[in-house]
Amino acid sequence: MTRKKINSVEFEVKKAKDKEELLLRKRLQESLRLEEIEIIDDKEDDLEVLPILTKEMLDKIEDALCPNPPNEVLSEAFNLRITRRDIETLDKMNWLNDEVINFYFSMLMDRGKASEFPSVHASNTFFYPKLMSGGHASLKRWTRKVDIFANDFMLIPVHLDIHWCLAVVDFHRKKVSYYDSMGGNNNACLQAILKYLELEHKDKKSKELDVSQWSVENVKDIPRQLNGSDCGMFACKYAEYISRNAKITFNQDDMPYFRKRMVFEILTKQLL
Repeated sequence: MTRKKINSVEFEVKKAKDKEELLLRKRLQESLRLEEIEIIDDKEDDLEVLPILTKEMLDKIEDALCPNPPNEVLSEAFNLRITRRDIETLDKMNWLNDEVINFYFSMLMDRGKASEFPSVHASNTFFYPKLMSGGHASLKRWTRKVDIFANDFMLIPVHLDIHWCLAVVDFHRKKVSYYDSMGGNNNACLQAILKYLELEHKDKKSKELDVSQWSVENVKDIPRQLNGSDCGMFACKYAEYISRNAKITFNQDDMPYFRKRMVFEILTKQLL
């Protein structure tokens, strides 16, 4: 390849990245504008007392955030491995990667096995793009040994190119909800999940699911991100609060704490 062609390719890649970043900035600006209009009333009495990270815990977190050697495995469970490179996505203003989100959602599912918590089925980050491109037919083998309808919740991480969101199926309330920390709507996602549930029920239980009894919602009365990098954290924390039936009371100011806490939780494979 000639130097001229290389420069042309590099220019196109840079242009695509610039376009993505511009789109994210526009969405953030719109979210901030809506935030001024839709002020969430966070009463002091509703705030949750968050566990304190001790010096010993912080030392362990700081050590894990050291970037070298990048391929060193720091935690392994659920047939997943987390390396220093993965953990680094939790540092400062970095964007969370698939590995961290999949590991965290697996911990939420594992916690749901305890009797005092709602039961959870968590899909991985590859579920949503597969659903949108191939529908139920491309996914039905994923749940050969799983009855998703036996759970209280199904958690679905949603990745929109450069933005993380969350979809939640509440089997008791018969409702599919979409949580976007920038206040966006995703009706296509909601309808695709509803169709998936209908076909999954027919395939695994050999009878129809009456989706006319179900409702869908783009949830608006939730905390919003105030920067361009914490969407993954918001999606994870929405999922964590919802999966223990807790009121969502955190906000943007809590994200530095939650990033450190999530490092510790992944290292110890235990949610605090």
